[in-house]
Amino acid sequence: MTENKTSEAQLKAAKKWNDKNKDKQRIYRYRSYARKFIRELATEDDLKELQELIHNRLND
Repeated sequence: MTENKTSEAQLKAAKKWNDKNKDKQRIYRYRSYARKFIRELATEDDLKELQELIHNRLND
């Protein structure tokens, strides 16, 4: 049988942080999704559309 290498205190602390930082978690998750999409899945048309959206957002 394998042992759990993460201590109870560490698990509790992580859960506490997660519960208090839902918005940060969402931002981290979406940022990760966006980067993965850009690096691995986006077509040239997707990248051009994203580039335009970014340009518009920066100029707002």
